[in-house]
Amino acid sequence: MAVKKAQDGVYHTDTEIMSTESYPRRDTTRSEMQDLEIIASAGASFRPGDLPPPPDGGLEAWTQVAMGWIVIFATWGYVNSFGSFQAHYTATLPQTPFQISWIGSIQVWFTFFGSAFSGRLLDAGFWIPTFLVGSALQLVGIFTMSLSTSYWHLMITQGVITGIGGGIIFAPSLALVATYFEKRRGIAIGLVTTGNSLGGTVYPLVVRALLPEIGMPWTARVLGFINLSGFALAAVFMRPRLPPRQTGPIIDWTAFKDTLYLSYVSGLFFFVWSVYYTFYYLASFGQKEVGLSFADSSILTTIINGAGLPTRVLIPFLADRIGPLNTIAPAGLCVAIVAYSWLAVHDTVGIYVFSVFYGVASGAFQSLMPTGVASITKRLDTIGTRMGMCFSLCSFAGLSGPPIGGLLESFALRDTLGGGEGEKGWMDGESQMLRLNTR
Repeated sequence: MAVKKAQDGVYHTDTEIMSTESYPRRDTTRSEMQDLEIIASAGASFRPGDLPPPPDGGLEAWTQVAMGWIVIFATWGYVNSFGSFQAHYTATLPQTPFQISWIGSIQVWFTFFGSAFSGRLLDAGFWIPTFLVGSALQLVGIFTMSLSTSYWHLMITQGVITGIGGGIIFAPSLALVATYFEKRRGIAIGLVTTGNSLGGTVYPLVVRALLPEIGMPWTARVLGFINLSGFALAAVFMRPRLPPRQTGPIIDWTAFKDTLYLSYVSGLFFFVWSVYYTFYYLASFGQKEVGLSFADSSILTTIINGAGLPTRVLIPFLADRIGPLNTIAPAGLCVAIVAYSWLAVHDTVGIYVFSVFYGVASGAFQSLMPTGVASITKRLDTIGTRMGMCFSLCSFAGLSGPPIGGLLESFALRDTLGGGEGEKGWMDGESQMLRLNTR
């Protein structure tokens, strides 16, 4: 339905203009505020009520899901595989686990934080340049990582450059997929987030198989070529559905007046604060405390990511029936319960069982994180902005969480406080309490 400006200076639809031309129109009185509202809504290509409804399926929509899956596979799947690198760096570099964990934390921080700006770029219609810049930066980080010879080289390449690249593309990809669905949005985004689990499963297997055979430089290059092929496909087939929203700030300040949005983001903050400690330190814990070899400890990262794959597929179906917020709350409780059970792990069987259960629980929760943001966002053309804001705030939790756990481990507090494991369970419990407030 087209929106045109009539002789009286007011924006009307075609039907309204035809009716006013055929019949006398009575005079109306509008306030200045109403005039400003009309002008403001006309700044975008369409007003919210004029946006076409999501197709909720079809070839084009499911193609976006497949391409979004590839992007998440190459970004968060790669990030979640850092546990394998943590174990390798701990064994080969002179730095402490606390220092090494900063590489992964910096990567998580930039991946989350960059989404605050890239989400708005999607809303403004700059999807293609945003994707090209982000994917190029991530690839540069991975390929230059293969040339790194020191801790600080890895911090810059694997931590900073790779993190910035991933942060530029991951939130817009999720938001783009969300605009194609309404009733099936939970299922669609849930399927996309399975790329997180599968990527976190595949990359550690590649590292485990190639690192002893061809060394770190060529192992990193192989990972780079895997991502390059995936990004090439996504660049060709991913396309935004909505017209650009040229006006509007990078930060939607009205979101901070939304109690539900603030409660939800606060809950996610505490969850992210704790969850990556397990992903990063479980492999090194297996080596030092259980006595596993590097190859066997690397399998733990694969298990914890792979175990979450079934729940990432199934949980979204439940979320579409009872609501994302009503589903993510019990999922958070399960994560906290399993996290506390780490205190009882002392042998090989125990650590493998823990990996499976933690992967199942955390996979369910993580798959619903973006769906929850979309479900509490009323305007489709602000999903990118609000999702980016949410993840950028969570970036500070991802930055500080693993190093705090590593610092406690370095202080040898495990015997008295449960070390990193007790800290993790405590923070997951805090996350759950805040999560319940969103229901």
